[in-house]
Amino acid sequence: MELDIAHADETTLQVLSEPERPATSTSYMWLYRSGQADVPIVLYDYQQTRAGKHPRRFLEGFQGYLHVDGYPGYNGLPDVVLVGCWAHARRKFTEALQALPESAATTAVKAKEGLAFCNKLFDIERELKDENPQERYEKRLERSQPVLEAFLAWLQEQTPRVLPKSGLGKAIKYCRKQWEHLEAFLGDGRLEIDNNRAERSIKPFVVGRKNWLFSNTAKGARSSAIIYSIVETAKENGLNPFHYLSYLFEELPNVDTTDKEQLAQFLPWSSTLPRKCHVPNKSK
Repeated sequence: MELDIAHADETTLQVLSEPERPATSTSYMWLYRSGQADVPIVLYDYQQTRAGKHPRRFLEGFQGYLHVDGYPGYNGLPDVVLVGCWAHARRKFTEALQALPESAATTAVKAKEGLAFCNKLFDIERELKDENPQERYEKRLERSQPVLEAFLAWLQEQTPRVLPKSGLGKAIKYCRKQWEHLEAFLGDGRLEIDNNRAERSIKPFVVGRKNWLFSNTAKGARSSAIIYSIVETAKENGLNPFHYLSYLFEELPNVDTTDKEQLAQFLPWSSTLPRKCHVPNKSK
């Protein structure tokens, strides 16, 4: 049996009226979604904190690979291999370069060297994007693994030469601390080199939050999680959210929702959904 693949991310949320919590408290909306080779499923989960117990509870029974961005709250999940995000690693070298004054020529050269290793890995991925998983797995071992080995040697060489709290020092520290997770994508050709899939899926909530700012109650936050889950999963499956929701509101009152087979006909990836629910394919 093939291992499952998922992505996870989280973002902040303010909830004004929660028992025994100040209105200024920071809460979290967690995001879990399927991988590129599976049926698109996007799920949001509201929780008061960023504690690791929340993904442990949500992912209970999940076995396989989980793409993450380096947050330690995902560490220690049973039967789960964490896959690091090279987009985060590359971003840290970019930020280090941007923060340097023009006089720091030597440090800039070193930051560019680190960035070049990251860019090389992404270049290889672009060239392999049309390969099947087995071919991608084999070619990553042939082409990407030597880059990783050279990069790790470079990181070890630079560590004692940079200030730990400098931008470059932080970039190097991130990569070394996350190395086991960053090289995990070599283990399966279906894996991705970054966690951008989760970041894209959580973005609609982040953009929406800029407009409505907060939830009034925890019940409202949980309701938002449900609505965003339905809407974003519908969009990922090529549905028009308005027409899909209208269809659900019309049909579900007449359905036995305890009948899983009957309910499955209304899921966003069901082949029995009426044509009106789908976004027209303009290319046809």
